[in-house]
Amino acid sequence: MPEIARFLGIVILMYWKDHNPPHFHARYADYEIAVALDGAILDGKFPPRAKRLVIEWLDLHREELLANWLRASRGEALQMIESLE
Repeated sequence: MPEIARFLGIVILMYWKDHNPPHFHARYADYEIAVALDGAILDGKFPPRAKRLVIEWLDLHREELLANWLRASRGEALQMIESLE
């Protein structure tokens, strides 16, 4: 599963040819969540502050995430996305 971003101890990953809806995975310490590109949490648990940071990052990079989702659905290489600063 390719890493597409890393910030403040949070790692953002996306699987190739993953199931719908379009989403990504975020890891932080021993936590992991799956986040739909509309911001819905599909699975997992995250500390509240870390979850807010992931949603903030998502709001800034939704178009890039969708482009990566389309690449992943075709089995293509994914692009890194700018970190949250």
